[in-house]
Amino acid sequence: MSTYAWIGLGNMGGPMTANLVNAGHTVRGYDLNPQACTAAAETGVQISDSIAHAMAGADAVFTMLPKGEHVRAVYEAQDGGWANATAQMLLLDSSTVDTESSRTLHDEATARGLSFVDAPVSGGISGAADATLAFMLGGAPELMERAQELISPMSGKIIVAGVPTSGIAAKICNNMMLFIDLMASAEGSQLADKLGLDPKVFWEIASVSSGRSWAQQTWYPVPDVIATAAANNNFEATFRVDLARKDVGLALDAGVMTGLDLPAAALASEHFDRLIDEGLGDKDCSLIVKNLVPDGKVRGYTPTNTVPAGK
Repeated sequence: MSTYAWIGLGNMGGPMTANLVNAGHTVRGYDLNPQACTAAAETGVQISDSIAHAMAGADAVFTMLPKGEHVRAVYEAQDGGWANATAQMLLLDSSTVDTESSRTLHDEATARGLSFVDAPVSGGISGAADATLAFMLGGAPELMERAQELISPMSGKIIVAGVPTSGIAAKICNNMMLFIDLMASAEGSQLADKLGLDPKVFWEIASVSSGRSWAQQTWYPVPDVIATAAANNNFEATFRVDLARKDVGLALDAGVMTGLDLPAAALASEHFDRLIDEGLGDKDCSLIVKNLVPDGKVRGYTPTNTVPAGK
């Protein structure tokens, strides 16, 4: 059995650490959110009051945080990651960050004689809870076997993407495709409704036809069609609008860096920006259906915290 230090016990980190505990491993977790710590403690995670305490004697150190700046802050803190890491530890970042942050972490680890792997995931909160996440690994070839062993209790699939930052590059491309697919499900669901189709029947048709996608299967933005849809719960977040916007932004930045035009990703970004401008950044990203109808009234959504656009 291994000892894990885990920094970031939120919607993804919480269930991921629970699966490690269930597999018999020791997990010491750290998070600035007391509610996240309480929830993780109930699953058997040992809560630490500092990054240093969480990392002491750990075999693996995972970060699962919202942005690259947060991951860098964990490592660059006075008594943070770089100050407490040892050559015996494997450092893994499962956050969705920009490639520049990931490159910086890889380079700094190498300069210090440490081992670092970018290990982002796909599968969402449900995949985290069910231990079916797909992990995409980037790093030195000699680290891959060990990384896969440490990741195994949380995963349904582990794919070695390639050299350092390859994992996060794959994740950025994948999430861009996800949100473009979500736009297709949003537009298709609303057009089907306006044409008088039964929502459940149309979903079943799309499920065995060319309109099928992960977003359509998991996040379909109409209530009472699939159990996992945020539309069943007033679009309370399973994947927040502001985080979706962040991820699409990473893809757009990568497009600029590589000289690519990404018009569908840009349109998804505009949809998320509209919701953020209305004060809905904390709602589920599938609420983009609201943007498709002139009065913003869609089934499953009752406004609770909107503010005037641009405020």
